[in-house]
Amino acid sequence: MVRKVQKKKSGIRMFVNLEVTANTDIEEYKSFIMSHHKGHFMQSPEWAAVKSNWANRILTVRDDSGNIKGSMSVLIRKIPFMKYTLMYSPRGPVCDTHDFKTLKALLDSAKQLSREYKSYVLRLDPDIEKSDEEFQSIIKSLNFRTKNEALNFEGIQPRFVFRLKLLGRTEDELLKSFHHKTRYNISLAIRKGVTVRIGKREDIPEFHKIMLETGIRDKFVIRSAEYFEKMYDCLGPEHLRLYLAYYDDKMVSGAVAIFYGDKCWYLYGASSSQYRNVMPNYLLQWEMIKWARENNCSIYDFRGVSGNLEESNPLYGLYKFKKGFNGDFTEFVGELDYVFNPLIYTAVEKGEKLFREIRRKIFTLTARRSDDKNSSTKG
Repeated sequence: MVRKVQKKKSGIRMFVNLEVTANTDIEEYKSFIMSHHKGHFMQSPEWAAVKSNWANRILTVRDDSGNIKGSMSVLIRKIPFMKYTLMYSPRGPVCDTHDFKTLKALLDSAKQLSREYKSYVLRLDPDIEKSDEEFQSIIKSLNFRTKNEALNFEGIQPRFVFRLKLLGRTEDELLKSFHHKTRYNISLAIRKGVTVRIGKREDIPEFHKIMLETGIRDKFVIRSAEYFEKMYDCLGPEHLRLYLAYYDDKMVSGAVAIFYGDKCWYLYGASSSQYRNVMPNYLLQWEMIKWARENNCSIYDFRGVSGNLEESNPLYGLYKFKKGFNGDFTEFVGELDYVFNPLIYTAVEKGEKLFREIRRKIFTLTARRSDDKNSSTKG
């Protein structure tokens, strides 16, 4: 049963879907997300299923003909040791981002939802470039707080990405547009005998071992193998592919790509330190780009890079790798917070950065000890 709250406001009918369970409603919503130019897989019901440890509510705004014209999938999670919750809409909302009335209607629906869940903030990190001054003006008039000072990966989602335009371009044209060193490394991987296969669910544990190695080497927290299995269950194989690179019949690197609507995203990547010289990661990217093109995607999104372009930055290598594919360096508007409870908001903000740093250090230390123990056992 779908419970809806309907209001008439400024010529817009607002429907707050507090539960979306009927197949017709799910399919209608998915169709809207997949066809809208601002659609994003993180706004999909499938992604909400991945994040099942969060509550999920979908807010929609309809025009006078009853068609969805704007939406926002909201994830809701309780803050530890507090009675308040965080409302988060990853890469939302999906609408005409210059339509003030629709944006305000979605915000008003979120305000109503916040009272039910005792939320202290609504957080957005929309797929909108920082250069969009009209959107920034609207957000300011709606009293959102903008957080766009982060240069690395301090936010929930990356603020800087590379995006490769695919429409109307052949494989040869794309390949020729890459930096000559990138083209060389793709060819080198092929000459060295690197092969790429589409992985299955049963390949995830082996892929996760390489993911763990990557996390220890590059000092970032990784998801559990169970999380990747859940992603596969919720999104694969229609929307998700696990790409695996092999050298001498040994898995040496892997990547997760998600295709949704008219876009494709490179979501996770892992590589063994032992065989990086045969350039498997370059071939993996090329195979995923070809998959995106086969599905008529408008863009291939390489996802996050640092906004600090100094060569001394430890993340510069990641930037240089992705830059070689000649995509557009894109800066998003950042995180947008609509604060419901200023006192709780201030308290949580102060503790959040410290928690993330402690978590990263604990993960790196624990994972390295586990890896050393396994190595000594094998030896």
